[in-house]
Amino acid sequence: MKVFYIISFFILSLLHQNVTAQLQIDSFESIENKMTIAPKPLVVFIHTDWCMYCKNMENTTFKNNDIIQQLNENFYFASLNGESRETIHFLNNSFRFQPNGNKTGVHQLARELATVNNQIGYPTLAILNHKYEIIFQQQSFLSAKELIKILNKLSKNDS
Repeated sequence: MKVFYIISFFILSLLHQNVTAQLQIDSFESIENKMTIAPKPLVVFIHTDWCMYCKNMENTTFKNNDIIQQLNENFYFASLNGESRETIHFLNNSFRFQPNGNKTGVHQLARELATVNNQIGYPTLAILNHKYEIIFQQQSFLSAKELIKILNKLSKNDS
């Protein structure tokens, strides 16, 4: 009987680990369609592959269950690699990678959303209202505690 309880405990703990919330990440193309049906603010996480603060934010802040719940319920969320070579069709524009050196460059949409004081920095979090106007922009690592305060404030202002 004891073995049964031990095995049950392990099975339940494995099932519990797989039930964690998943962040809904939207493509820019799908956001336009969704926005016409149900307008919500858009959170864009602009990052690069080489940025350790970006990776840290992906692995901590965006894995937090409170952040995931708040983003999934009250916002649209998009992730944008600032050095992506993919063309993104968004708001009747085609945004492309723009080379600025030997094997380096910046995506046009990242330039639009992540430029603060004429500088692009990573990570950048840009939040746009339903009219696609930037209402919040910050170039730095944000902890889950810091981001939840921002999201709570913006979701209250939006209602």
